[in-house]
Amino acid sequence: MTSPLTAPAAAPSGVRWTPRLWGTLLVLCAAMFLDALDVSMVGVALPSIGSDLHLTTSTLQWIVSGYILGYGGLLLLGGRTADLLGRRQVFLVALGVFALASLLGGLVDSGPLLIASRFVKGLSAAFTAPAGLSIITTTFPEGPLRNRALSIYTTCAATGFSMGLVLSGLLTEASWRLTMLLPAPIALIALLTGLKLLPRSSRERDHNGYDIPGAILGTASMLLLVFTVVEAPQVGWGSARTLLSFLAVAVLLTVFVQVERRSPGPLVRLGVLRSGNQVRAQLGAVAFFGSYVGFQFLTTLYMQSLLGWSALHTALAFLPAGALVAISSTKVGAIVDRFGTPRLIAAGFAFMVIGYVLFLRIDLSPGYAAVILPSMLLIGAACALVFPSLNIQATNGVDDHEQGMVSGLLNTSVQVGGAIFLAIVTAVVTAGAPGRATPQAVLDSYRPGFVVVAGVALAGLLITLTGLRTKRAQQTVVIAKSTALEAERVPARD
Repeated sequence: MTSPLTAPAAAPSGVRWTPRLWGTLLVLCAAMFLDALDVSMVGVALPSIGSDLHLTTSTLQWIVSGYILGYGGLLLLGGRTADLLGRRQVFLVALGVFALASLLGGLVDSGPLLIASRFVKGLSAAFTAPAGLSIITTTFPEGPLRNRALSIYTTCAATGFSMGLVLSGLLTEASWRLTMLLPAPIALIALLTGLKLLPRSSRERDHNGYDIPGAILGTASMLLLVFTVVEAPQVGWGSARTLLSFLAVAVLLTVFVQVERRSPGPLVRLGVLRSGNQVRAQLGAVAFFGSYVGFQFLTTLYMQSLLGWSALHTALAFLPAGALVAISSTKVGAIVDRFGTPRLIAAGFAFMVIGYVLFLRIDLSPGYAAVILPSMLLIGAACALVFPSLNIQATNGVDDHEQGMVSGLLNTSVQVGGAIFLAIVTAVVTAGAPGRATPQAVLDSYRPGFVVVAGVALAGLLITLTGLRTKRAQQTVVIAKSTALEAERVPARD
C-alpha cells in the first residue's frame, strides 16, 4: 500500500464521463441509497409492527438490531470476498438476496421470521456496501474523477436516510408492510441494470489461498461485539453476561490479529493500518457515525415523546440536513481536490460539534427556526463534508486488489461506531431517567446524552487535527531540506 493521497490533486485534462460510467455509478448509488433508506424507514414503523404482530418491546428492538448484527458482523468478510471472488459477482448476488429478503419481510406474519429477514438483509448489505465502494475505486481513477464519484455515492446514503424518514411516515399510515416491500422493486431494477452496466472484474488469482481461520475469527468477533453492545442496555453494562462477552470479544480479536499476522493471504492486511491517514479515517468514521446515530435517536424521542410531534412532522424536521447534503453533492468532489481531505474532515467535525452544542438550548416549547434549524443545517453541512472525505481518504493510495478489504474495514468502523455509541447514549439516558417522569425531568435526562454525542464529535475533531499537524511538520521538513540544498548551490563569497 502506498501513502494515501489526501492533498489536492490536479484534474486530468480531457476526462469525460461517459453514459456507461454514469450508469455504473447510478446502480451503485441505488444500492447505497437502499441501505440507508431501509435503516431509517423501519424505525417509524416499529409501533405499528408491534401492534399488528403482538410483539414485546424487547422483541421489537431486534427488528432493528437484527439488521445491524448482520451488517456490522460480516462487513470484513464481505469486503475481502469481493476482492477474491470478483466485485461484480458478489455485488449482484448480494443485491438479489437483498431484494428477496425485502419481499419476504413484507409478507411474513411472525416476529421471528421478520427478524430473520432483517438479519439476511443486513448480511446482504454487508456484501453490497464494500463491493460497491470498491467497484467505484477501481473503475474511477484516483483524483478528481474518483473524488466526484465518491461524493455523489456517499450523498446517496444521506439522501436515502432523509427520504426514508419521510416515506416511512407516509407509508406507515397505509401499512407497515409497505415500508418493508418498497426496497424490493428498487433493488430488482438495480440488479437488472447492473447485469448490463457493471464492469466485469476478474477474481484475484495470486491471493495465497483463502484465510478461513481469519474469516471465522473476524466474523465471530464482530458478531459478538455488535450483539454484546446491542444487548448491554437491557441486561446491564456491569452484568456478568456483558463482561464475559466483552472478554470473549477481546480474546477473539487477539487471536484474530495473531492469525492475520501469520497468514499468507490475510482477511485484513494489518499493514494498511501503518498509515496515519488510514487510521484517522477509520477512527473518524467511528466518531462521525457514532455521534450522529446517537443524536438522531435522542432527537426523535425528544420530538415525538416530549413535543408530541407526529412521525411525519419529525421527519420533516430532519429534512433540511438531508436536503443540504443532496444539494451539495456535485460540489464536494471539487472542494476535496482543492483543499484535501484532512481540512474538510476537520471543518465538518467542527460544524458538527457546534451544531450539537447549539441543540442543547432546546426546551419544551422550542422555536424551530431559532433553535432546531441552525443545528440541522450545521449537521447537514458536516455530513456533506465528512462522509465523502472519509471514504476518499480511506481508499486513496490503496492497491486495486485491496480496495474491497479497505472498504469493508471502513464500513465496519461506521457500523460498529454507530452500535457502540448508540448503546452508550441509551445507557446514559436510562441511568438518568427520573422516578417521576414529568416532561421537564425527562428532558433533563436527555441532556447528558446530547453532551456525550457532542463529546464523541469533539474526539473526532481532535483526531483529525493530529493529521493536520503532521502534514504541516512534513511540509516544514521538506522546505528546510529544499532551503539547505539551495544554500549548497550558492557559491561562497569572499
